[in-house]
Amino acid sequence: MAEQKNRFEIIIRKLRENGHKITPQRMAIVTILAESAGHPSVEDIYEQIKSDFPTMSLATVYRNIVLIKSLGEVLELGFPDGSNRYDGNKPFPHPHVICIKCKKIVDPDLDSLDEMKKEVAAETNFKILNHRLDFFGICGNCMAEKV
Repeated sequence: MAEQKNRFEIIIRKLRENGHKITPQRMAIVTILAESAGHPSVEDIYEQIKSDFPTMSLATVYRNIVLIKSLGEVLELGFPDGSNRYDGNKPFPHPHVICIKCKKIVDPDLDSLDEMKKEVAAETNFKILNHRLDFFGICGNCMAEKV
């Protein structure tokens, strides 16, 4: 819980430092991004806050996420079907495991990731600036439903 509170405060501080107003709508969006482990979509965030802000549009949520992303405080995960999901907890490159049935996303801690980046850099003679590593499968809950 302290980690999410810290993420919320970091994002709000970054917005203020860059001259952006801290509106109630913006605070609600930041709260969801900072607290969610589920990598919500713009639509997910909109659904969670529309009852508190009935005049707010989906476009407003999208613009706020783009703004927060431009400050480096949210990681966007784009998928081939055109959908995007957002990670405000870990706004830096890290691996994801994605269920192809329910679309659940989990962040595994891989101790070998740093070594893998070094190996890729050495083999390709690239300076690795960024990366994306996704694993696709079927989560335990979806597998249990088949039984």
